[in-house]
Amino acid sequence: MTDSALALPSPTPAADPVDPVLRLRVLTGIEDLLPRVLGRELPELPADACLFDDLGLTSASTLELILELEESLEIQIDVEQIDQDALRSISSLADFVAGHTVPEE
Repeated sequence: MTDSALALPSPTPAADPVDPVLRLRVLTGIEDLLPRVLGRELPELPADACLFDDLGLTSASTLELILELEESLEIQIDVEQIDQDALRSISSLADFVAGHTVPEE
């Protein structure tokens, strides 16, 4: 057996790298837009606040939040890959959005 046979495979890069600057813009945007989307003032929210359980978002208000984010941040979000994990918390939504923007057409 040669040394090359023992070599470990090189790690593969992440499928959707997250731009930290965009992620911060998205987090700020979510914090700014949530009171308007929900129609009520909110206390300071931790990034791990659950969108549905803690904040009471519905599927309709989640869609509104995403559309408002696109408009306010002037980005386009590829929502075809969104899933329950991406909608779990403020932080997970920010990660998803920052990793799934597409060029404006």
